[in-house]
Amino acid sequence: MDGLPPLREVIAKHELAAKKSLGQNFLCDLNLTSRIARFAGSLDGVTVVEIGPGPGGLTRALLFEGAKRVLAIEMDERAIPALDEVSEHYNGKLEVILGDALKTDIQNQVSGRVKIIANLPYNVATMLLLNWLENDPWPAWFESLTLMFQKEVAERIVAKPSTKAYGRLSVISQWRCDCQIAFTVDRANFMPPPKVTSAIIHMVPKALAADAPSLKTLSSITMAAFNQRRKMLRASLKNTLPNAIEFLTDLDIDPTLRADALCVEDYLKIATKYETL
Repeated sequence: MDGLPPLREVIAKHELAAKKSLGQNFLCDLNLTSRIARFAGSLDGVTVVEIGPGPGGLTRALLFEGAKRVLAIEMDERAIPALDEVSEHYNGKLEVILGDALKTDIQNQVSGRVKIIANLPYNVATMLLLNWLENDPWPAWFESLTLMFQKEVAERIVAKPSTKAYGRLSVISQWRCDCQIAFTVDRANFMPPPKVTSAIIHMVPKALAADAPSLKTLSSITMAAFNQRRKMLRASLKNTLPNAIEFLTDLDIDPTLRADALCVEDYLKIATKYETL
């Protein structure tokens, strides 16, 4: 695709056996990594943030598809020589930070148009996503998120009310972004193959209403509701809302419903009213 060696050769050359402790599963199909990069839209003039590049399969696709710059955060120092080869091939457009993405101040190291595109390490994927979604002020510092998750997590992000997958992650994600599953990825595309199917999620931040509640308030209410999702709202929210039954009834929300029956707008109504007390 780009004149560099096949990924399996790169992995063998640099002895990059995937580490389970780092949540590593390397994508080896460059046609697939190009498909991921293209789904994020045009990369012309865009700085792409990538988490966990490993041997650089997705990194190469991002640069091949025209990214102005790729800022990659990698915890595994074994991957640095392979990534240095990619950087040299693409005239220094790749910058690698050796460190933990959860502890790296990424926002202050990028400017202009930014997209986050990554095959996230499974063991920290949800935490990374929530860190980005719970960033304030909003709108976000990035134009979009194009991320790989376990399919089960991807389904939670886009889940609708009254489904098993619907939860706090669904509410926060859909409040702040337009979310869609782009496509699924078979486990055979990885080295080593994970035990589960994966999926690419594409998320675009949206503007919040002028009277939108604070993230802190919405987070505390959704956490209380979904931590006891089998209980009726009058019970799960009794320690969060003053006189929960009356509070919910005034909003035309049935207090005998369970957490997964409420849509995102319902939770916003609860949080907004709570802040007026």
